[in-house]
Amino acid sequence: MTTSATTYDTATKDVDPPLAVVDLAAFDANAADLVERAAGLPIRLVSKSVRCRYLIERALATPGFAGLMCYSLAEALWHAGLGTSDDILVAYPTADFGALRALAADERARAAITIVVDSAEHLDLVDAALGHDHPEIRVCLELDASWRPLPFLHVGTRRSPVFTAKQAAALARKIVARQGFRLAGVMAYEGQIAGLGDATGSRLNDLAVRWMQRRSSAELSRRRTAAVHAVREVADLEFVNGGGSGSIELTRADRVVTEVAAGSGLIGSTLFDGYTRFHPKPAVLFALPVVHKPARHIATLYSGGFVASGPASASRLPSPHLPAGLRLLPFEGAGEVQTPVTGKAARDLRVGDRVWMRHAKAGELAERFDAYHIVVDGRVERTVPTYRGERQNFG
Repeated sequence: MTTSATTYDTATKDVDPPLAVVDLAAFDANAADLVERAAGLPIRLVSKSVRCRYLIERALATPGFAGLMCYSLAEALWHAGLGTSDDILVAYPTADFGALRALAADERARAAITIVVDSAEHLDLVDAALGHDHPEIRVCLELDASWRPLPFLHVGTRRSPVFTAKQAAALARKIVARQGFRLAGVMAYEGQIAGLGDATGSRLNDLAVRWMQRRSSAELSRRRTAAVHAVREVADLEFVNGGGSGSIELTRADRVVTEVAAGSGLIGSTLFDGYTRFHPKPAVLFALPVVHKPARHIATLYSGGFVASGPASASRLPSPHLPAGLRLLPFEGAGEVQTPVTGKAARDLRVGDRVWMRHAKAGELAERFDAYHIVVDGRVERTVPTYRGERQNFG
């Protein structure tokens, strides 16, 4: 059941919009749903999908979550220093020499943090930053998880050059032969499954996506199994990471995977509305005030141009959520200083009223607000800082 606009309005009546709230009951329900879907496999929390330390710590305290996946080495160092987790995977290669030097100088951080690599060039970069006699750095080999049914057809994210079991084994041998490195894990992110909805409302498109995802999942399972077995002949692996919020069921079925990654499913942003496999509750919303009524059927909101990253399309725009029955104008969309909305509900809006919006990508809203107001039982229980509110910007 969707919480009403009146509930959020009343809870935040003493806070001026624009403002952002977390419906804690929805957040906790989403966490429980992710754990149920993982069916006993540990969930590594994806920090970039949350970007709020209070929410990260709350999720990690939920049985079934274990370890943190960061998007930046500087971010991982911050969390290691705070004691947020003693098991942190940096899922994107780093070229941050300063952060690498900080990692090398901190024994506790080196024990907690694993950085991802997909080529000998990444090892060379670490050596260039630290010298060839640096302390042991934990690394994770990234296997490309895209689907390539034909030589000229690439479906999925453009990430690692390591695609085959032979290539994975060759890189593993290079890693274990290099002084100052320890191969701890393998990861593979199947973006064409985890990040692509299959219930968007376009019947032909959804059928095509489901067909692709079934075949891609089967191919990846065979290839990932072969790659992990090949790497295990070279090194003892501590973990094999895969998936995302949108692919937990398919990823957990791959027996070589020891953990799944998830984060966006906690927030329930609009890009996750179009899935048959799960239906997260909207847990994070933001309110914009009505500042114009240019016509009876249009209300213009202040601010709101919080466009998400990715391909430029309507799917990256924020969406009116409450009151129900509002939509953006196609020729204005969401703007830097104003966002007009229309629809039947717009007729009842007055200057000073609030419209509650949802962001397209989960964690990116935290880059727009210094704080989240935590709503519990129709009241603001507490106000917590986002990364931005803690003056943390990890680019």
